[in-house]
Amino acid sequence: MDAFTVVRRVAQGRDGVVTLAQAQQAGLSAHEIHRLCRAGRWRVVARGSYLVDADRYDDVPRRARVRAAVTSFGRYAVAVLGTAAELHGIAGLARTDEIHLSLPGPAARPARAAHPEVMVHQLVIEPGQVGQVYGIPATDPVRTVADLALRTDRFTAVSLLDSAVNQQFMTADDMLVIPRLLGRRRGAVAARLCLAEADGRAQSPLETRVRLRCVDGRVPPDDLQVEVRDDDGYLLGVGDLGWRARRVLAEADGRGPHAAPEAVFADRRRQNRLVNAGWTVLRFTWQDTLHPAYVPDTVRQALRTPPPPR
Repeated sequence: MDAFTVVRRVAQGRDGVVTLAQAQQAGLSAHEIHRLCRAGRWRVVARGSYLVDADRYDDVPRRARVRAAVTSFGRYAVAVLGTAAELHGIAGLARTDEIHLSLPGPAARPARAAHPEVMVHQLVIEPGQVGQVYGIPATDPVRTVADLALRTDRFTAVSLLDSAVNQQFMTADDMLVIPRLLGRRRGAVAARLCLAEADGRAQSPLETRVRLRCVDGRVPPDDLQVEVRDDDGYLLGVGDLGWRARRVLAEADGRGPHAAPEAVFADRRRQNRLVNAGWTVLRFTWQDTLHPAYVPDTVRQALRTPPPPR
């Protein structure tokens, strides 16, 4: 088997990335690697890490960048904070180009000049709080969410908690562990309050934001993921938030699931069924949640309007 075949096989399981040591172990010389980079066939992603067959990509894939960054800082480097949440798939943070990793005190070193996108932290992390995500060392979901809850605003922290529970990255028992992780660290008091507001039934950060706006506006929903059925038990639709007594539902319309044409048509048909069954359906976007009064005022007005007779 020739060296290029070996390297490609290694890269296949590592987001297209190989290290200098791996390439040389496969039989490539430093001169050959430099020649591949000059020709644009390979690309330097981080110190000692290369994207194989780079000419097949429009840009370096995000996870390849993270993998290369963590690898370049040595065996003690661990992805943390927003980068760990991103690897796990925990939603709630705005995407950035920053890569957050932690190194133990003696191993930490300034590296912003060579890696301006890397934010190096010195977190005290217990061995049991680190796992592998796609082969990349990262803090586990519980530790990740706990760290972020200390550093983010309430809406973001609750969104992260909701997402982690909804995707079963965290259990009810895990939620009981988080206060210990928070300890007396800066931001712990506010983070503990966020724990009480978490609800794993929320299926997106937008749903969480709509719910929190309603809570702040003193019109909290009676239920989440509200199933509406007809007299024969046929499911007419499911509302993200609901006020059953007044037959009011609220939908969080995000860009992702609701943007495709098929989804738009399905939403319209579902809404028509619900309206015909006597329910009021409200729809909110991310922009709506940026105005504190808009969502609760709209819900309050709907609750004041008597529902049509069934």
